[in-house]
Amino acid sequence: MTIDHIAVVGAGAWGTALALAAHRAGRTVTLWGRNVADMAASRENVAHLPGVKLPASLRITDQIGDVLAADAILLATPAQTVREVAAHLEAIAEDTPVVLCAKGLERGTAKRMTEVLAEALPPAAPAVLSGPSFAVDVARGLPTAVTIAAMDLRLAMALCHALGSASFRPYAETDMLGVEIGGAFKNVLAIAAGIVAGREFGASASAAVIARGFAELRRLGEAQGALPETLMGLSGLGDLVLTCSSVQSRNFAYGHALGSGATLPPALAEGAATAPVARDLARRLGVPMPITEAVAAILDGALSIDAAAEALMLRPLKREAD
Repeated sequence: MTIDHIAVVGAGAWGTALALAAHRAGRTVTLWGRNVADMAASRENVAHLPGVKLPASLRITDQIGDVLAADAILLATPAQTVREVAAHLEAIAEDTPVVLCAKGLERGTAKRMTEVLAEALPPAAPAVLSGPSFAVDVARGLPTAVTIAAMDLRLAMALCHALGSASFRPYAETDMLGVEIGGAFKNVLAIAAGIVAGREFGASASAAVIARGFAELRRLGEAQGALPETLMGLSGLGDLVLTCSSVQSRNFAYGHALGSGATLPPALAEGAATAPVARDLARRLGVPMPITEAVAAILDGALSIDAAAEALMLRPLKREAD
Protein backbone atom coordinates (compact mmCIF):
# COMPACT_ATOMS: atom_id res chain seq x y z
CA MET A 1 0.00 0.00 0.00
CA THR A 2 1.33 3.42 -1.00
CA ILE A 3 0.21 6.53 0.85
CA ASP A 4 1.21 9.73 -0.92
CA HIS A 5 -1.59 12.17 -0.03
CA ILE A 6 -2.41 12.64 3.65
CA ALA A 7 -5.32 14.76 4.87
CA VAL A 8 -5.40 15.99 8.45
CA VAL A 9 -8.84 16.81 9.81
CA GLY A 10 -8.61 19.26 12.68
CA ALA A 11 -6.43 22.38 12.60
CA GLY A 12 -5.73 22.74 16.29
CA ALA A 13 -2.25 22.37 17.74
CA TRP A 14 -2.11 18.58 17.31
CA GLY A 15 -3.60 18.50 13.83
CA THR A 16 -1.27 21.25 12.64
CA ALA A 17 1.73 19.47 14.15
CA LEU A 18 0.79 16.19 12.45
CA ALA A 19 0.35 18.00 9.13
CA LEU A 20 3.89 19.34 9.49
CA ALA A 21 5.18 15.86 10.35
CA ALA A 22 3.53 14.42 7.23
CA HIS A 23 4.96 17.25 5.14
CA ARG A 24 8.48 16.57 6.47
CA ALA A 25 7.98 12.94 5.49
CA GLY A 26 7.56 14.07 1.88
CA ARG A 27 3.80 13.61 1.58
CA THR A 28 1.27 15.83 -0.14
CA VAL A 29 -0.68 17.28 2.78
CA THR A 30 -4.12 18.85 3.11
CA LEU A 31 -5.05 20.37 6.49
CA TRP A 32 -8.75 20.95 7.12
CA GLY A 33 -10.26 23.10 9.83
CA ARG A 34 -13.03 25.56 10.50
CA ASN A 35 -12.19 29.27 10.32
CA VAL A 36 -8.71 28.74 8.87
CA ALA A 37 -8.66 31.71 6.48
CA ASP A 38 -6.23 33.66 8.67
CA MET A 39 -3.99 30.61 9.05
CA ALA A 40 -3.92 30.08 5.32
CA ALA A 41 -3.03 33.72 4.73
CA SER A 42 -0.38 34.07 7.46
CA ARG A 43 0.99 30.51 7.12
CA GLU A 44 1.00 30.27 10.90
CA ASN A 45 -1.31 28.78 13.54
CA VAL A 46 -1.06 31.85 15.76
CA ALA A 47 -3.58 30.63 18.33
CA HIS A 48 -1.93 27.27 19.01
CA LEU A 49 1.60 27.19 17.59
CA PRO A 50 2.87 30.76 17.36
CA GLY A 51 6.20 31.14 15.61
CA VAL A 52 5.95 27.87 13.68
CA LYS A 53 5.71 28.59 9.96
CA LEU A 54 3.60 26.43 7.65
CA PRO A 55 5.14 25.66 4.23
CA ALA A 56 3.43 27.16 1.20
CA SER A 57 2.97 23.68 -0.28
CA LEU A 58 0.92 22.54 2.74
CA ARG A 59 -2.68 23.08 1.65
CA ILE A 60 -5.02 24.62 4.24
CA THR A 61 -8.77 24.44 3.58
CA ASP A 62 -12.17 24.81 5.21
CA GLN A 63 -13.86 22.64 2.57
CA ILE A 64 -14.34 19.10 3.86
CA GLY A 65 -14.62 17.82 0.30
CA ASP A 66 -10.94 18.62 -0.22
CA VAL A 67 -9.89 15.76 2.08
CA LEU A 68 -12.11 12.99 0.73
CA ALA A 69 -9.75 11.83 -2.01
CA ALA A 70 -6.69 11.53 0.24
CA ASP A 71 -4.92 8.17 0.54
CA ALA A 72 -5.22 8.39 4.34
CA ILE A 73 -6.94 10.73 6.78
CA LEU A 74 -5.61 11.68 10.21
CA LEU A 75 -8.57 12.57 12.41
CA ALA A 76 -7.10 15.02 14.93
CA THR A 77 -10.20 16.63 16.42
CA PRO A 78 -10.93 16.36 20.19
CA ALA A 79 -12.35 13.02 21.30
CA GLN A 80 -15.79 14.42 22.07
CA THR A 81 -16.22 15.69 18.50
CA VAL A 82 -14.97 12.60 16.64
CA ARG A 83 -18.46 11.21 15.98
CA GLU A 84 -19.73 14.51 14.58
CA VAL A 85 -16.74 15.15 12.35
CA ALA A 86 -16.44 11.56 11.13
CA ALA A 87 -20.02 11.69 9.88
CA HIS A 88 -18.98 14.47 7.47
CA LEU A 89 -16.49 12.07 5.84
CA GLU A 90 -19.10 9.56 4.73
CA ALA A 91 -18.17 10.04 1.05
CA ILE A 92 -14.68 8.55 1.44
CA ALA A 93 -13.76 5.51 -0.60
CA GLU A 94 -14.23 2.09 0.99
CA ASP A 95 -11.31 1.05 3.23
CA THR A 96 -9.71 4.50 3.29
CA PRO A 97 -7.38 4.50 6.32
CA VAL A 98 -8.67 6.88 9.00
CA VAL A 99 -6.17 7.34 11.80
CA LEU A 100 -7.65 8.35 15.14
CA CYS A 101 -5.34 10.82 16.87
CA ALA A 102 -7.55 11.83 19.82
CA LYS A 103 -7.10 10.19 23.21
CA GLY A 104 -10.21 9.61 25.27
CA LEU A 105 -13.58 7.94 25.63
CA GLU A 106 -16.84 9.32 24.33
CA ARG A 107 -18.85 11.00 27.04
CA GLY A 108 -22.20 9.30 27.59
CA THR A 109 -21.38 6.06 25.75
CA ALA A 110 -17.96 5.23 27.26
CA LYS A 111 -16.90 4.05 23.81
CA ARG A 112 -13.35 4.10 22.52
CA MET A 113 -12.64 6.18 19.45
CA THR A 114 -12.40 3.10 17.20
CA GLU A 115 -15.88 2.07 18.34
CA VAL A 116 -17.19 5.55 17.63
CA LEU A 117 -15.59 5.52 14.16
CA ALA A 118 -17.09 2.12 13.34
CA GLU A 119 -20.55 3.52 13.99
CA ALA A 120 -20.10 6.97 12.45
CA LEU A 121 -17.99 6.02 9.42
CA PRO A 122 -18.33 2.32 8.48
CA PRO A 123 -16.32 2.56 5.22
CA ALA A 124 -13.14 3.57 7.07
CA ALA A 125 -10.21 1.28 7.78
CA PRO A 126 -9.46 2.36 11.36
CA ALA A 127 -6.02 2.97 12.84
CA VAL A 128 -4.80 4.70 16.00
CA LEU A 129 -1.86 7.05 16.53
CA SER A 130 -0.76 7.59 20.11
CA GLY A 131 2.34 7.96 22.25
CA PRO A 132 4.44 10.50 24.17
CA SER A 133 4.20 13.56 21.95
CA PHE A 134 3.56 17.23 22.62
CA ALA A 135 2.25 19.14 19.63
CA VAL A 136 4.85 21.89 19.93
CA ASP A 137 7.70 19.35 19.86
CA VAL A 138 6.33 17.63 16.76
CA ALA A 139 5.62 20.96 15.06
CA ARG A 140 9.19 22.15 15.62
CA GLY A 141 10.67 18.92 14.32
CA LEU A 142 12.07 17.73 17.65
CA PRO A 143 12.74 13.97 17.89
CA THR A 144 9.51 12.13 18.74
CA ALA A 145 8.47 8.46 18.73
CA VAL A 146 4.86 7.25 18.64
CA THR A 147 2.83 4.10 18.01
CA ILE A 148 0.51 3.54 15.05
CA ALA A 149 -1.83 0.59 15.47
CA ALA A 150 -4.15 -1.12 13.00
CA MET A 151 -5.71 -4.57 12.86
CA ASP A 152 -3.75 -5.22 9.66
CA LEU A 153 -0.02 -4.96 10.31
CA ARG A 154 0.52 -4.07 6.64
CA LEU A 155 -1.65 -0.99 7.06
CA ALA A 156 0.15 0.00 10.25
CA MET A 157 3.50 -0.33 8.49
CA ALA A 158 2.28 1.63 5.45
CA LEU A 159 1.21 4.47 7.73
CA CYS A 160 4.55 4.35 9.54
CA HIS A 161 6.39 4.65 6.23
CA ALA A 162 4.10 7.50 5.16
CA LEU A 163 4.71 9.54 8.32
CA GLY A 164 8.21 8.53 9.38
CA SER A 165 11.09 10.97 9.06
CA ALA A 166 14.34 11.93 10.78
CA SER A 167 12.34 13.71 13.48
CA PHE A 168 9.20 11.56 13.72
CA ARG A 169 9.53 7.81 14.32
CA PRO A 170 6.34 5.70 14.35
CA TYR A 171 6.31 2.08 15.51
CA ALA A 172 3.74 -0.34 14.07
CA GLU A 173 1.38 -2.31 16.31
CA THR A 174 -1.77 -4.42 15.92
CA ASP A 175 -3.07 -4.12 19.50
CA MET A 176 -5.39 -1.16 18.89
CA LEU A 177 -7.22 -1.84 22.14
CA GLY A 178 -4.06 -1.49 24.21
CA VAL A 179 -2.99 1.67 22.41
CA GLU A 180 -6.39 3.28 22.93
CA ILE A 181 -6.59 2.32 26.60
CA GLY A 182 -3.14 3.72 27.29
CA GLY A 183 -3.95 6.97 25.53
CA ALA A 184 -7.31 7.47 27.23
CA PHE A 185 -6.59 6.51 30.82
CA LYS A 186 -3.19 8.14 31.19
CA ASN A 187 -5.05 11.46 30.93
CA VAL A 188 -6.87 10.73 34.19
CA LEU A 189 -3.61 9.87 35.89
CA ALA A 190 -2.01 13.04 34.53
CA ILE A 191 -4.70 15.03 36.34
CA ALA A 192 -3.75 13.17 39.52
CA ALA A 193 -0.07 13.99 38.98
CA GLY A 194 -0.95 17.63 38.39
CA ILE A 195 -2.97 17.77 41.59
CA VAL A 196 0.01 16.37 43.52
CA ALA A 197 2.33 18.99 42.03
CA GLY A 198 -0.12 21.85 42.50
CA ARG A 199 -0.76 20.85 46.12
CA GLU A 200 3.01 20.61 46.67
CA PHE A 201 2.83 17.07 48.03
CA GLY A 202 6.43 16.55 46.89
CA ALA A 203 8.49 14.63 44.34
CA SER A 204 8.10 11.34 46.22
CA ALA A 205 4.33 11.54 45.93
CA SER A 206 4.62 12.40 42.23
CA ALA A 207 6.71 9.28 41.59
CA ALA A 208 4.24 7.16 43.56
CA VAL A 209 1.30 8.44 41.52
CA ILE A 210 3.05 7.55 38.26
CA ALA A 211 4.06 4.07 39.43
CA ARG A 212 0.80 3.15 41.13
CA GLY A 213 -1.18 4.86 38.39
CA PHE A 214 0.51 2.70 35.80
CA ALA A 215 -0.40 -0.37 37.85
CA GLU A 216 -4.05 0.73 37.58
CA LEU A 217 -3.80 1.36 33.84
CA ARG A 218 -2.22 -2.03 33.28
CA ARG A 219 -4.82 -3.86 35.38
CA LEU A 220 -7.67 -2.22 33.51
CA GLY A 221 -6.07 -2.83 30.13
CA GLU A 222 -5.36 -6.49 30.74
CA ALA A 223 -8.90 -7.01 32.07
CA GLN A 224 -10.17 -5.93 28.66
CA GLY A 225 -7.69 -7.98 26.66
CA ALA A 226 -4.91 -5.47 26.00
CA LEU A 227 -1.39 -6.87 25.68
CA PRO A 228 0.99 -6.12 28.59
CA GLU A 229 3.80 -5.20 26.19
CA THR A 230 1.60 -2.57 24.53
CA LEU A 231 0.72 -1.01 27.88
CA MET A 232 4.41 -0.92 28.79
CA GLY A 233 5.33 0.70 25.49
CA LEU A 234 5.21 4.20 24.03
CA SER A 235 1.42 4.52 24.01
CA GLY A 236 1.06 3.36 27.62
CA LEU A 237 3.93 3.89 30.03
CA GLY A 238 5.75 6.29 27.70
CA ASP A 239 2.78 8.61 27.31
CA LEU A 240 1.97 8.35 31.01
CA VAL A 241 5.45 9.51 32.04
CA LEU A 242 5.33 12.44 29.63
CA THR A 243 1.90 13.73 30.57
CA CYS A 244 2.48 13.29 34.30
CA SER A 245 5.58 15.45 34.33
CA SER A 246 4.99 18.64 32.36
CA VAL A 247 2.61 21.61 32.37
CA GLN A 248 2.63 21.31 28.58
CA SER A 249 0.11 18.52 29.19
CA ARG A 250 -3.41 19.99 29.35
CA ASN A 251 -4.41 17.27 31.81
CA PHE A 252 -1.43 17.86 34.10
CA ALA A 253 -2.04 21.63 33.89
CA TYR A 254 -5.69 21.13 34.79
CA GLY A 255 -4.77 19.00 37.79
CA HIS A 256 -2.11 21.51 38.82
CA ALA A 257 -4.70 24.29 38.73
CA LEU A 258 -7.03 22.22 40.92
CA GLY A 259 -4.25 21.40 43.35
CA SER A 260 -3.16 25.01 43.70
CA GLY A 261 -6.70 26.30 44.12
CA ALA A 262 -7.00 27.91 40.69
CA THR A 263 -9.56 26.98 38.04
CA LEU A 264 -9.29 25.76 34.48
CA PRO A 265 -12.14 24.85 32.10
CA PRO A 266 -12.56 21.03 32.07
CA ALA A 267 -13.02 21.09 28.29
CA LEU A 268 -9.28 21.66 27.95
CA ALA A 269 -8.52 18.30 29.56
CA GLU A 270 -9.83 15.05 28.05
CA GLY A 271 -9.11 13.32 31.37
CA ALA A 272 -11.88 15.32 33.05
CA ALA A 273 -14.44 13.64 30.79
CA THR A 274 -12.72 10.24 30.99
CA ALA A 275 -12.35 10.03 34.80
CA PRO A 276 -15.96 9.11 35.67
CA VAL A 277 -16.11 6.75 32.68
CA ALA A 278 -12.91 5.02 33.83
CA ARG A 279 -14.21 4.74 37.38
CA ASP A 280 -17.51 3.20 36.27
CA LEU A 281 -15.78 0.80 33.86
CA ALA A 282 -13.34 -0.33 36.56
CA ARG A 283 -16.21 -1.00 38.94
CA ARG A 284 -18.06 -3.07 36.32
CA LEU A 285 -14.93 -5.13 35.63
CA GLY A 286 -14.06 -5.47 39.31
CA VAL A 287 -10.67 -3.81 38.79
CA PRO A 288 -9.35 -1.78 41.75
CA MET A 289 -8.34 1.72 40.63
CA PRO A 290 -8.11 3.86 43.78
CA ILE A 291 -6.24 6.78 42.18
CA THR A 292 -8.77 6.96 39.36
CA GLU A 293 -11.60 6.75 41.92
CA ALA A 294 -10.00 9.64 43.85
CA VAL A 295 -9.69 11.83 40.74
CA ALA A 296 -13.31 11.18 39.78
CA ALA A 297 -14.46 11.98 43.33
CA ILE A 298 -12.49 15.24 43.37
CA LEU A 299 -13.90 16.29 39.99
CA ASP A 300 -17.42 15.39 41.14
CA GLY A 301 -16.98 17.45 44.30
CA ALA A 302 -17.54 14.37 46.45
CA LEU A 303 -14.10 14.62 48.11
CA SER A 304 -11.66 17.41 48.82
CA ILE A 305 -8.11 16.96 47.59
CA ASP A 306 -6.76 16.56 51.12
CA ALA A 307 -9.46 14.04 52.05
CA ALA A 308 -8.78 12.04 48.88
CA ALA A 309 -5.04 12.01 49.57
CA GLU A 310 -5.59 10.83 53.15
CA ALA A 311 -7.97 8.10 52.00
CA LEU A 312 -5.40 6.81 49.51
CA MET A 313 -2.62 6.76 52.08
CA LEU A 314 -4.75 4.96 54.69
CA ARG A 315 -6.01 2.18 52.44
CA PRO A 316 -5.43 -1.34 53.86
CA LEU A 317 -1.81 -2.41 53.51
CA LYS A 318 -1.04 -5.15 50.98
CA ARG A 319 1.59 -6.62 48.69
CA GLU A 320 2.61 -4.21 45.92
CA ALA A 321 1.92 -6.79 43.21
CA ASP A 322 -1.70 -7.29 44.32
